[in-house]
Amino acid sequence: MGMTITEKILAAHAGVEKVAPGEIINAQVDVALGNDITAPLAIKAFGEMGANKVFDKDKVILVPDHFTPNKDIQSAEQCRLMREFAQEQDLTHYLEVGRMGIEHALLPEMGLVGPGYLVIGADSHTCTYGALGAFATGVGSTDLAAAMAAGEIWLRVPETIKFIYRGDCQPWVGGKDLILYTIGAIGVDGALYQAMEFTGEAISALEMSGRFTMANMAIEAGGKNGIFPPDEITLEYIRGRIKNGYTLYQGDEDASYAEIKEFDVSAIDPQVACPSSPANVQGVRELTGVAIDQAVIGSCTNGRLDDLRIAAHILKGKKVAPYVRLIVIPATQEIYLQALREGLLEIFVQAGGAVSTPTCGPCLGGHMGVLGAGEVAIATTNRNFVGRMGHPTSQVYLANPAVAAASAIKGKIVHPEEVVDK
Repeated sequence: MGMTITEKILAAHAGVEKVAPGEIINAQVDVALGNDITAPLAIKAFGEMGANKVFDKDKVILVPDHFTPNKDIQSAEQCRLMREFAQEQDLTHYLEVGRMGIEHALLPEMGLVGPGYLVIGADSHTCTYGALGAFATGVGSTDLAAAMAAGEIWLRVPETIKFIYRGDCQPWVGGKDLILYTIGAIGVDGALYQAMEFTGEAISALEMSGRFTMANMAIEAGGKNGIFPPDEITLEYIRGRIKNGYTLYQGDEDASYAEIKEFDVSAIDPQVACPSSPANVQGVRELTGVAIDQAVIGSCTNGRLDDLRIAAHILKGKKVAPYVRLIVIPATQEIYLQALREGLLEIFVQAGGAVSTPTCGPCLGGHMGVLGAGEVAIATTNRNFVGRMGHPTSQVYLANPAVAAASAIKGKIVHPEEVVDK
């Protein structure tokens, strides 16, 4: 019996020829990642276990991105702790405000993760890097501490569900819609501790930004990781970025899957996850008259340049509806600069939107767009749990950038075709 792509990566990093679902392995990590919420806890545990030096100063990466630029004294202290640890350990990649970005957009952009890597991060959306053909998963801060010290982590090899997406996507439908549709179909625990392998002709045609979005939200279906077999689109993205080499893995034809699910993407409209679950999904045409107070375009899910271009195309020459806030957050400084060069930021500002420096900010109710009592937001973020973006009585709808931009103009959730023809 052959192995899936996930199993091959885990076997290679465990130093064995073969692994099977359910096995417990010790695996070498290529990247250990922490942010300003999780790293301080890991640093504390690192000291408590008696560790003095990180296993590899090039492979431990710290990114202050959640409550930064520092929103209050507590967040400033968290970041100070990180910075002092990075200086003490002489970390190569401590990515400070002004040179940073939202971690899961920043690391691929910088070439710090790549095909065949094993990446762990003390953030649940670490699974984003599976878009490159890496095994990437979120862990707790104590596990991060152990990995920072020892360079390895124990894992249970997950079963794999293979998702096959057939057909051609409709206009305004992209990776966000495919993953929302999938989560709606299988539920928030439909892939619990399983690898979600994304394949099919629709996936082969999907650009990298859409792949990052899908892998990012694998955790919202309970997945241990999301992963795409690397192809020419992957290679084109990493060309000139990756400095330390990579390995391209493909699953075997006789690999064993826990389940195989197929979807016809031609039947999928732009999708919206309604409060208060990423699985509470409807087609945007099914929602009528849902008024909004705020639209957020950004996050590790949809703050990439492609996302901003789509939003700007919708917003160009138009105005945000009265009494609606539009907040646009480029995911990295490089994306910010390119959006500036292309005139996208000017479009957002002229439309009546506010543009922020890179930050997770409103996604987790941190800052830069926290919701008040009863307020409604449409966002390109990844979670819409009760109180996720602010007050417990607020409501968050999840959608792609085109839907979010069109809704900001109309003041209610609408299909992009109500604003532009194509």
